Amino acid sequence: MTQLPASIDATQAMLDSAGYVAGRDLSTVVFLALKLGRPLFLEGEAGVGKTEIAKALSAALGRRLIRLQCYEGLDASSAVYEWNFAAQMVAIRTAEAQGGAERAELTRELFSDDYLIARPLLEAMRPQEGGAPVLLIDELDRTDEPFEAFLLEALSDFAVTVPELGTIIAPEPPIVILTSNRTREVHDALKRRCLYHWVDYPSFEREMQIVTARAPEAAEKLSREVVAFVQKLRTEDLFKKPGVAETIDWAKCLVALDAIELSPAVIADTLGAILKYQDDIQKLQGSEAKRLLDAAKAEL
Repeated sequence: MTQLPASIDATQAMLDSAGYVAGRDLSTVVFLALKLGRPLFLEGEAGVGKTEIAKALSAALGRRLIRLQCYEGLDASSAVYEWNFAAQMVAIRTAEAQGGAERAELTRELFSDDYLIARPLLEAMRPQEGGAPVLLIDELDRTDEPFEAFLLEALSDFAVTVPELGTIIAPEPPIVILTSNRTREVHDALKRRCLYHWVDYPSFEREMQIVTARAPEAAEKLSREVVAFVQKLRTEDLFKKPGVAETIDWAKCLVALDAIELSPAVIADTLGAILKYQDDIQKLQGSEAKRLLDAAKAEL
């Protein structure tokens, strides 16, 4: 287990060692979240690297990463625990075949840790080898307000309750990262419990650093053209603008095709790596791709 960083510069270096290129503003809020033991709430467009921050922290600190992927209809029981009903039924049938056991004793056995399936929130509250885990609560905006209210209570006390077992309190609070793509507003009460940071699209220089770190096999000239083109593409009126994840994927695809530079033909063949909606792809057909490519190359 690696010790928590002692400064903003150390935090930035730690993230860099895990392959995450962060600016000083993001490094500052990550440092404060670690130093103060506060959850960190990250908002931004999809694909800008919010989830990767949790992965980088887990890798750099040597802590277990526990991920709660949010979705519409997620409730407290699904996020905390459930009982292994199939195993419980087998135990009941076995007890009956053996002549039965005392009802109270059988109940205690059935509702014990042996039959408990821990979900992410409960797992994050339990002692972990190597120290408190990194708890990633991903895409919180996909859930509804009742779950937010429950989460608010859980993160306030770093505790969850299993009615049959009682309240389970984390011996050491987990490192909590919450992300949102802002498809809806998250309640202010939950945000007040967290430190907040908006993760924006990176500048050209920072995106170059990211591509160099994550797709080092791409030649510098190709990487610069890829980043410049994607940066221009984000200024267009698209249904879904490409994130940093798409930039990295595209660079890797071009390397796999042995491309040495961008051309309208190469772009047309690989648009599916950066654009995920047919309407957006159609906008880049014909002369549009060449126009953006020419504009991107003119600024290099």
